Amino acid sequence: MYKILIADDHPLFREAIHNVIQDGFPGSEILETADLDSALAMTLENDDLDLVLLDLNMPGMHGLNGLINMRNEAPTIPVVIVSAEQDKQVVLQAITYGACGFITKSSPRAQMTDAIEQILNGNVYLPSDIIRSQKATTRRAQHNEQSIPPELLQALTRKQLLVLERMTKGESNKQIAYNLDIAETTVKAHVSAILRKLNVHNRVQAILSAGDIDFTAYLRR
Repeated sequence: MYKILIADDHPLFREAIHNVIQDGFPGSEILETADLDSALAMTLENDDLDLVLLDLNMPGMHGLNGLINMRNEAPTIPVVIVSAEQDKQVVLQAITYGACGFITKSSPRAQMTDAIEQILNGNVYLPSDIIRSQKATTRRAQHNEQSIPPELLQALTRKQLLVLERMTKGESNKQIAYNLDIAETTVKAHVSAILRKLNVHNRVQAILSAGDIDFTAYLRR
């Protein structure tokens, strides 16, 4: 008996995943929505949710930004990305940013049931065929070209560097606040300052551009 939210803007896919859950996990309570704003509202109204199935490309998501927003607003509710995307780097980034699994929409029904079961049992689920692929090479090269110039990193305070380091590990503002023993409002202020100083528009851009940084070298100064 589980309580699961399906957040996807395609009615046919919502119906398909609804049937997968109904057949695989009889008696479960299933909620549905079609955009990020209502999904966030539902997670706040239903803090007893066991799982959120989050479409990567529905309205309001803006790619992985939507996942980060969801993790910040509801850090205790497991979130799995459901997408037609099959790029290995996107899958790995989703896990880095706090998703507990990644299910491709082309997965056979039995595989979807198995994936959801693994996640509900507390495991992380990754599509093995994508993880074994080598498609991330080009994306990785592009990522390296986007790295932050050293002078911009030098402009960050030590506390901002510590916050950025934890951002790259996929931690939410609440988690960063707890781990650094500071208020969540302070974390938000640091994040805003980091985005401004690094000249990036959002959290995902900051995380991607800082992915290869050796923070130890900068924190030793």
